[in-house]
Amino acid sequence: MLDLDLGLLGAGLVMGIAAVGSSIGIGIAGQAAIGAWKKCYAGNRPAPMTLLTFAGAPLTQTFYGFILMGQMKAAAAVNPGNGWFYLGIGIASGLGIAFSAIAQGQAGAAAADAQGETGKGFAQYIAVVGICETVALFAMVLSMTSLG
Repeated sequence: MLDLDLGLLGAGLVMGIAAVGSSIGIGIAGQAAIGAWKKCYAGNRPAPMTLLTFAGAPLTQTFYGFILMGQMKAAAAVNPGNGWFYLGIGIASGLGIAFSAIAQGQAGAAAADAQGETGKGFAQYIAVVGICETVALFAMVLSMTSLG
């Protein structure tokens, strides 16, 4: 029973840790978007709503944690003897997904500042934000394949 409990704990942790990373990333990028809008308003320029893209991008990592959590719960129910393994996957994958969201928030913050200042470069900025996202996707998919 302890192994099943550890497996379920790992499943919960992957979701929780991923959500914490999303929250931090959204906070970082959101602050920059608000600052960029303020500069636009102060300069009597239109405030680009595209900055919401950068502020909201880290939210997807919460979904990745949720998807992986569901897979881990199912795997723990089928193979309850792998609890320590699932706990390790939950912590490691959760951290990978969380740090991806934080990095994405930092990249989004720089992008929001640059887009708000110049009104140019959206495609390049979103590409960098997307590269940060890829780390979370890899963490989720590769962890899912290791569940067996």
